[in-house]
Amino acid sequence: MNTYNGWTNYATWRVNLEIFDGFDPRDYWNVSERWESYDLGDFLKAYAEELIESSSSKGFARDYALAFLSDVDWRQIASRMLDNFEEDQEAA
Repeated sequence: MNTYNGWTNYATWRVNLEIFDGFDPRDYWNVSERWESYDLGDFLKAYAEELIESSSSKGFARDYALAFLSDVDWRQIASRMLDNFEEDQEAA
């Protein structure tokens, strides 16, 4: 399997770096809930799609940006985010 900088693929690495680096899901997600990578991944996907749609006009470039998101492994980003959150909790 080809990977990119330890991520599933280039799209996953790039979206994590450009959109979610420093992102804290607690700012958008109920902290009292038990997070699952599948649910958080769905949330992150919707967040990225909304970010693109709200910051661009309809047309060719937007369509390509949204198509790029289809290659992202959302569960991997969510899993790493949850792992980092758990490490932060243990360190506190």
